[in-house]
Amino acid sequence: MSHTPHELAEEFPHAVEMIHKLKLEDAHFARLSEEYHDINRAIHRAETLVEPVSDMHETEMRRKRLALKDEIASMLASAG
Repeated sequence: MSHTPHELAEEFPHAVEMIHKLKLEDAHFARLSEEYHDINRAIHRAETLVEPVSDMHETEMRRKRLALKDEIASMLASAG
């Protein structure tokens, strides 16, 4: 557990401009980005015990974040 937020700009530092562009131009990407942000924040709150959750729920949230990150990465690769 790192307790460090995994913001998209930190995960894809080479694609910050493309992330911004896609958020504005692609509704699906914008929704994925928002969903990633929401789950990422929930995980961070769980890790820091601001809003503790069960280990199983935290694992499920991490899997969801990874799936979203994979889809976002795929979209960035296609757009770049």
